[in-house]
Amino acid sequence: MKKLMLLSVAGMFILTSCVSKKEYMALEEKQKETQDLLNTATVKLNSCLSDKAAALARVDAMKEQLADLRKANQDLIDTKGNLTTLTQKGAENLEKSLESLKEKDLKISRLQDALTKKDSVTLAIVTSLKKAVGINDPDIEVNVEKGVVFISIADKLLFKSGSYNVTTKAKDVLAKVAKVIQSKPDFEAMIEGHTDSRTYSKGVLVDNWDLSVKRSTSIIRVLQELGVNPSQLIAAGRSSYVPLAENDTAENRAKNRRTRVVVLPKIDQFYEMIEEEMKNLSAEE
Repeated sequence: MKKLMLLSVAGMFILTSCVSKKEYMALEEKQKETQDLLNTATVKLNSCLSDKAAALARVDAMKEQLADLRKANQDLIDTKGNLTTLTQKGAENLEKSLESLKEKDLKISRLQDALTKKDSVTLAIVTSLKKAVGINDPDIEVNVEKGVVFISIADKLLFKSGSYNVTTKAKDVLAKVAKVIQSKPDFEAMIEGHTDSRTYSKGVLVDNWDLSVKRSTSIIRVLQELGVNPSQLIAAGRSSYVPLAENDTAENRAKNRRTRVVVLPKIDQFYEMIEEEMKNLSAEE
């Protein structure tokens, strides 16, 4: 463009010196037209350059959008793969959980069966003892406490006040108890002595502990004399620490002075099964 302008100017000087005024005016008019065309072309060129820059900017923006879309698409593909994996794992875990629940239901059923058998044995023992003792006396009770069968005998049927010597009348009752124990060689019988809270000390007996244990061993000797296998017998004294009532009246103290014959059937197979199943359940939690 610049070269063209220079040539035009040079041409004007040459023509001015060589041509007439009319021709000079025509050339000047032509140069003006040429200049206008040059200006128009320059404006169009600048506009094209501006449009090109804008187009390049749009291309760059679209490239960034395309890269973002590709990344988002890949993320979706990865997420889908992860969800598929999680779904498979979830199904496997659910199947394992259902299988575990089935196993636990089976074990619970076995525990319930064992407890039912234990309750049946306990009921049979109570019926047998009540039938064998055969005494309708409020001072003698055959009962079940926390799954254990026991015979509770008031002290007035067994001992004189402050004594650990078994009375003759008591031997009649103990003979029936001995008969039950003898008929159940797989049973054990724990003899528990209980006293009231009044302080006791006499001879070699220092306190109520001594008295409760001495009364237990006295009854055990009678049961042994009546033919009970001594390996089935257990001596125990509870002193005054497991009362049935407050030791505030003579009547209540009489209730607390008692001997319990606790019958312990050897149903180890049931207890062992329960303990084993409970351990298994605890280990799986």
